[in-house]
Amino acid sequence: MRALMIAAFGLGLGTPALADWQQTLDAARGQTVYWNAWGGDARTNAFIAWVGAQTEAQYGVKVVQVKLTDTATAVTQVISEKAAGKDSGGSVDMIWINGPNFLSMKEQGLLHGPFAADLPNARYLDLSPNSAAAMDFTVPVDGYEFAWRLARFVFTYDSAVTLAPPSDMAGFLAYAQAHPGRVTHPNVSNFMGASFLKQALIEFAPDQAVLQSPVTDVAFDMATQPLWAWYDAMRPFMWREGKTFPENQSVQQQLLNDGEVDFGVSFDPASAAGAIAEGLLPDTARVFVPLGGSIGNISFVAIPYNAANREGAEVVANFLLDPATQAHQQNIEVLGSFSVLDPARLSADEAAVFAALPSSPALPKLEDLGPTLLEPHPSWMTRLVAAWGDRYTK
Repeated sequence: MRALMIAAFGLGLGTPALADWQQTLDAARGQTVYWNAWGGDARTNAFIAWVGAQTEAQYGVKVVQVKLTDTATAVTQVISEKAAGKDSGGSVDMIWINGPNFLSMKEQGLLHGPFAADLPNARYLDLSPNSAAAMDFTVPVDGYEFAWRLARFVFTYDSAVTLAPPSDMAGFLAYAQAHPGRVTHPNVSNFMGASFLKQALIEFAPDQAVLQSPVTDVAFDMATQPLWAWYDAMRPFMWREGKTFPENQSVQQQLLNDGEVDFGVSFDPASAAGAIAEGLLPDTARVFVPLGGSIGNISFVAIPYNAANREGAEVVANFLLDPATQAHQQNIEVLGSFSVLDPARLSADEAAVFAALPSSPALPKLEDLGPTLLEPHPSWMTRLVAAWGDRYTK
């Protein structure tokens, strides 16, 4: 498969889209890019290591993953450096970022750019206004970050044990009441736990349109009343009576594998297939989404304004958008994340490589995932997490 991909794509050896791209390549050679990225998934970590091996071999650019448990850690580092007057030579070269963290950095002028649309491989993206690759949680990207993988919120379950999973978020209440102790979610301080709440918020909100605008006190109170009523009713029937929660999705997946709970959560539709391949879930594990669809977004990477290795970061960014890299990433044996590239912009040979990728009974097709629900404005997640903490942890 790898040889086929190299033959089909040339793996980034095509003609640069920009006249000065060679200058960027020359400046990047010898640099080490410190990519601050969530480190909670072994397959993602392995993919990032592979990216580093490829960029070092081809462009002389090393990649070191700074494994984060919370993206805000990297954001805080950049803020601290700015406060100290360190406007160059910063310690953070790239950040895997989304939503509130991107909005915060953009508003504070902490991002390098706009640069994304100028990358040679940006020609494979749909960057038209309001397209998925041009918007991040309702916030225009404006070239200050670039897309690298698709994400959809999914639930994982063992189809041999749970024959009829809930068809919507409301159904989790009935399921929990019928199966006490079998439903949980990651701690809401973790992005995956917050996403569980956001998925329910979208379903229950009387007017979903208000979620696309910055939160207000009135809108928040009205939109969350049904959510809290549902959660209050379900909490006594949750795992450990809703008083303790798995630290993250990996811990919850282990609980699922151990038979202690009936559902896991992920933002990766390939998570079950990948976990089966690694022996972390039984062969009968599958993913499902509510009938009305689930939250979807694109994972982005940004470069801080003071990055010490900006050119190297741009080279890595361009490599991530190479069709060969995207196909390798989408390979279920590697990562299984759906490509962010616009299929209409691929050549016939490039499209054929994607079509030939291996599959798995546990890997859904994109059309099986139903409608993609828009992420709320970033301010909603910040407010939701704080409100949940006030209600249930004090």
